[in-house]
Amino acid sequence: MTDADQGSLSTEHEKKSVEPHVRNIDIESNRKILEDLDPERAEEILGQAQNIDFILDKISTISLEESLEILKGAIEYHVDDPNFPRHSMEKITTLVNVSSEDEKDNLYEFDLKFQAVLIGYVSPYPEVRSVVDATDDPTIPVETFRVYVLGLLYIIVISGVNQFFTTRQPHISISAAVVQILLYPSGKMLAAALPDWGFTLRGTRYSLNPGPWTFKEQMLAFIMMGGSLSSTNVTANLIPVLHLNVFYGYKWVTIGFQLLIQFSTQLIGIGLAGAMRRWAVYPVRCVWPQNLAGIALNRALAKSEQRTTVHGWSISRYWFFWVVFALSFSYYWIPGYLFTALSTFNWMNWIAPNNFNLAVISGSTLGLGFNPITTFDWTVINHGFGPLTLPFYTAVNQYLGLVLSAFAIIGMYWTNYKYTGYLPVNSNNLMTNTGAQFNVQKVITNGLLDVEKYQKYSPPFYSAGALFQTGSNFFFHTIAVTSIFLSEWKTLYLSIKDTIRDLKNPLRSNYTRFQDVHSRMMARYEEVPDWWFYAILVGGFALTVAAITAYPTRATVPGLLIAYGSTILCVIPLILLQSIAGIGFDIASFTDIISGYLYPGNGTSMMIMRISSNAMDFTASSFVGNQKEAHYTKIPPRAVFRVQFIGTVFRCLATVGVVNWQMSFISDLCTTNQPQKFKCAGEHSFYNSSIAWGVIGPRRMFNDIYPVLKYCFLMGFLVAFPLHFIRRRFRKQMRLFNPILVVAGMGNWAPYNLSYYTPGFYVSIAFMFVIRKRYLAWWEKYNYILHSGLTSGVAFGALLVFFTLQYTGVKLSWWGNNASSMGIDGGIGRQTLLPLPKAGYFGPAPGHYP
Repeated sequence: MTDADQGSLSTEHEKKSVEPHVRNIDIESNRKILEDLDPERAEEILGQAQNIDFILDKISTISLEESLEILKGAIEYHVDDPNFPRHSMEKITTLVNVSSEDEKDNLYEFDLKFQAVLIGYVSPYPEVRSVVDATDDPTIPVETFRVYVLGLLYIIVISGVNQFFTTRQPHISISAAVVQILLYPSGKMLAAALPDWGFTLRGTRYSLNPGPWTFKEQMLAFIMMGGSLSSTNVTANLIPVLHLNVFYGYKWVTIGFQLLIQFSTQLIGIGLAGAMRRWAVYPVRCVWPQNLAGIALNRALAKSEQRTTVHGWSISRYWFFWVVFALSFSYYWIPGYLFTALSTFNWMNWIAPNNFNLAVISGSTLGLGFNPITTFDWTVINHGFGPLTLPFYTAVNQYLGLVLSAFAIIGMYWTNYKYTGYLPVNSNNLMTNTGAQFNVQKVITNGLLDVEKYQKYSPPFYSAGALFQTGSNFFFHTIAVTSIFLSEWKTLYLSIKDTIRDLKNPLRSNYTRFQDVHSRMMARYEEVPDWWFYAILVGGFALTVAAITAYPTRATVPGLLIAYGSTILCVIPLILLQSIAGIGFDIASFTDIISGYLYPGNGTSMMIMRISSNAMDFTASSFVGNQKEAHYTKIPPRAVFRVQFIGTVFRCLATVGVVNWQMSFISDLCTTNQPQKFKCAGEHSFYNSSIAWGVIGPRRMFNDIYPVLKYCFLMGFLVAFPLHFIRRRFRKQMRLFNPILVVAGMGNWAPYNLSYYTPGFYVSIAFMFVIRKRYLAWWEKYNYILHSGLTSGVAFGALLVFFTLQYTGVKLSWWGNNASSMGIDGGIGRQTLLPLPKAGYFGPAPGHYP
């Protein structure tokens, strides 16, 4: 609250004694007292519905000395924290700096204590306070028979469905929100149907049905399924690329090899996640904003709440979710089936469908997406920046990077830089010198590059968008790793120091260094010994060694050690970035280069190194995020360990089974003309990378075809240092500017473009900036539920539309469904800036390729 706001209060209110009114307060009957105190304070307090009794009681007992100590510590700790609200920092700084005794009235004391309780006993972050309890009841049933029954059942179903449809373009997946909706009634049903059969062991009763389905059971089952909620288990991309004839066509890729690779990468991910606890779970700054929506929905479904009114809204979170869900589900049928032009709203191209320049600049399919209104479909709006979950500064920085890079791509294209004018501007396919898609079978013999065949065929070429994306990814890896090591060196140093201490003293508590309220509450539960995770890490590595040595992969153990070592070096800072900014990045490009130098001309070894490292990164970040959810919701660590391990086993089996069924029974799988749209976009991107950086190799790509790319690594490293010192010098002014995120935004091209990010940016401005700033109580209560309702509604709608209409071939052909695919942006007519030269190819002549 500003000084002006404080001055607007009447003298009568300022003289009121605050503590007698707020102690043990009844929310509704005493609402008038809070409003008389100050309407703004009343809304802020009532917005903390689940913690209001605790907060008000704590205000009545905390001392001024402790309050000041908490706020002083917060100012020092959060001075450059982009997630800590600016207005909160200004408010607590003002409170701490009050020196005149005349200003230290009852209102000042209330403000001081209120802010201290929020920061020191709930959370410094409004988004965390909105979904997390400040108290814990360790007697609530958690790891029950019901959790394992439902968790394993849904893991098999979800992993199977998501893997099945991940090869479809566009893919369909069962989202986290859908799982939560299905899980809650299933838990309630088991609670009503199962008998109370059990036994007592060491004073604790274990029963098939310990009573009503609890919030903690809901969370644990959700965490158990966490790895199944992505569009696919990333390791599964490797299997069809190696096995299918449309790609490499290796028949030695049997079930045995597939299971070894699947289990090895997943187990390494679990082990690495456990080792990352001190780095990205326990520290307060590691918010994991993208995971808070899941906690919010589980809470709305499985936990009762006190009825409060904030900014005129009194509807409960539970019913708010179902209202939004119903509206979202009903509306999706319009852009999803009845009027699909509202989904791909490339209206500027309807004006002049045959104007090539217009299609390149504004097109949603062919072009760069410069269009102020690109969609009315939540699936597109929600694609880019997580507009209702990720911090506003994350969206701003990334969108800035996108816009700046779009002008660079335009410059590259119209100057025909590296022959990009002969190709579509933003394709993610690797092309030949005639504009056709590159076919690796034309240049390999026995799995290795055949130079004679290569000289007769073609070098690989990137489109302008793909070339810029590749360079941005290289630049990102070095600037991200270097910048995070520079800015978070203290956190990294303390975590390494703690790890060494724990190796010497394995009985020492992991929570010793962390004294925030959540760590204090979690300290009462039995911890998972570090050696459990290290054992899994070693076991996963052993399975990888078995896979590459028992099968003709041509990969070596020393090469695997180098790839894994470099991966771990990058994973630590990148997961730390994800825990703060909410966005994750794989390190595939970095691994591609290393494996390309280690195994020249060998696309197979490069793919195995890439997928092993990438899956390790992806799996570790997923499991670490789940552990943070458990930390927030007070789930016993050993229960989390067990469900993550057991869930991984079943998920791997289900994924491998579905992939093999697809390869056996879906005709023309992964071909461009597959009738059910199982075209395997992700697999083709993976395949293209194996050609460029495995078969052709980084020596040719860096030295001759695209020499500028190798300098992107160096530039990222060098730029990190001056940017770090500038941000450090102007810490307060630049705390929301993050060059890592700007560069990350530059890599969001090919096949995506601005049309996928502009609408999400608008929503981020509205909800993550304006509403969060002006109507914080409403935002805390409803924002994440709004996200869950919208997302789950369109997910159910998309699945229903697909299975009832699209899969059965029911088509609705009219202008509203055909407009987006007409003209150049729809793929009809001219697709490149320049026609092929008279020779029929561009670039070096055959026989003279690099």
